[in-house]
Amino acid sequence: MTPTHQTPAAPKPAAERERVLALLRRHGWNATSFQVLEPEFRYWFPEGSGASEADACVAYVDTGRAWVAGGAPIAAREQVIPVAEAFVRAARAAGRRASFFAIEPRFSDRSPFQRLHVGEQPVWVPSEWEATLKGSRSLREQLRRARAKGVSVRRVSSEELGEAPGSTRQAIEALLAGWLATRPMAPMGFLVQLHLFGFPEERRLFVAEQGGRLVAFLNAVPVYGRSGWFLEDLLRSGEAPNGSAELLVDAAMRAAAAEGAPYLTLGMVPLAGALARPLRLARWLGSALYDFEGLRAFKAKLRPQRWDPIYLSYPREQTAASALYDTLAAFSRGGLLRFGLRTLLRGPTLLLRLMALLLVPWTLALLLAPGRQWFPSRGVQWGWVLFDALVAPALYALSVRWRPRLALGLAVAVTADALLTLTQALSFNLPRVRGVVDAGIVLASLAAPTFAAFLLWRARAHRARALPSAPAG
Repeated sequence: MTPTHQTPAAPKPAAERERVLALLRRHGWNATSFQVLEPEFRYWFPEGSGASEADACVAYVDTGRAWVAGGAPIAAREQVIPVAEAFVRAARAAGRRASFFAIEPRFSDRSPFQRLHVGEQPVWVPSEWEATLKGSRSLREQLRRARAKGVSVRRVSSEELGEAPGSTRQAIEALLAGWLATRPMAPMGFLVQLHLFGFPEERRLFVAEQGGRLVAFLNAVPVYGRSGWFLEDLLRSGEAPNGSAELLVDAAMRAAAAEGAPYLTLGMVPLAGALARPLRLARWLGSALYDFEGLRAFKAKLRPQRWDPIYLSYPREQTAASALYDTLAAFSRGGLLRFGLRTLLRGPTLLLRLMALLLVPWTLALLLAPGRQWFPSRGVQWGWVLFDALVAPALYALSVRWRPRLALGLAVAVTADALLTLTQALSFNLPRVRGVVDAGIVLASLAAPTFAAFLLWRARAHRARALPSAPAG
C-alpha cells in the first residue's frame, strides 16, 4: 500500500465525490459519513494494485498544519485500521499532523492511536418510538401544542428543491439565513457545514408549516452501513410555535420506522459526558457562545435508547493539545484568529458580557473619584455613575438574549455617552492631565464607550440582514 495523496487534477471533483458516494454506499458506517460529501472536504485514496486498497478513502480537511479526518476511514471493517495508518504516514510525508474527529468505539477500541473523549451521541431505534411517546407525557404535550397552533409536517421531494421564486428551497434558504444571523458564532466548516441540497435524492427533508408559511425544517441523511438515518440539521425560525422541532423529529422517526431502519441519531453533543478537566473548563468558558447543556437537554428529552461516546483520535507521537488545536482549526476553516474576530463582530456576546462586568468596578471608581479633579461638577459625576449603573445590567441582559429594541436603545445611549465623554475630555480633562496615569484614564474613558458603540451598531446591522421566513411552496 503506497501512502500517496491523490493529486487534485484527476479525477475531477464531481467524479471524485461520486466515487466517494459509491464507497459510502458500501462502507459508510460512521454517523457522520455522509457529511464528507460536502464541498470543503478533500479525499485521500490509498493507491496500489490490491482491490481492497482501491475500495477505501479518508475524507479530511487540510488546515495548513494538519490533515483532520471527518470520522474513520471509509473502508471495509478489516481495512479501516490499515487505511488509517497509511493516511497518517501520508500526512507525515506531506509535512502535516493527522487526526480523526467524531470517532466511535468501533474504530477507537481497535486502533493503535490515542483517543480523547469529546462528546456523546444519542441513538434511537425508530421502531420503539411509539413506545417512547406513550411513556413521555411531556413529549406528547409538545406535539399537541404544535398541532393546536396549526403546525403540520410534510416530507419534501427532491423535485421540490428547485430554485424557482416562491419554491420550498427558497423558503428553506430564507429560514436558514435568518437562523444563521442569530447565532453568536461565525459560521463554521468541517462537519457542521450547512449544505442542504447536495445529492438531494439521497436525503430525507421534512418541513413544518403554519398557515402556508415554513417555520422549521429537518434534513436527514443516510448512514448506509447501518441502514439508518442521521438527522443532520434541525432548524426553526423564531416564530415557530413550541413543539415544532419535536413534531419534525416525530415525523422522521415514524418514516424511519416505516422503512425498517434500525438506527437513528441526532448527532453528537459536543463536550458532553465524561470529559477531561481542560475540556470541562472549555465547556464552561464557551457556554456564552454555544448552548452545550441546552442541546443535550433537548436530545435527552427525546429519550434515546443509549448515548454513544465520541472521540478525537490521534497518533501516539502527537499530543492531545495539538490534536484539539488542529480540530478547532478545521472547524474554523483554518484561521482561529479570523474566526474569533468574525464571531466578535457579528454578535459580541462575550465582549458585551465582559464590558458589563468591567463596568461594575469602573462605576465604583467613578463614585469614589475626586470630583473636582475629574468632573466639572458633582452633578456630572453622579450622572455618569447612574448612567453606567444602568448600562451594565442592560449590556449583560443583551449578552444573555438578543433583544432588538434593547440593542437599539443601548447603541444610541452608548454612542451619546462616547460623544459626551469626548466633549468633557477635550474641554475639561485634557487641560488637567498631569502625567501618564491621568492620560491613560482619559483614553480608557474614551475608548470603552466608542468600542462598545461600534460593536452594538455592527451587531445590529448583522442581525438586520437576517431574512424573514419566506412562504412555503
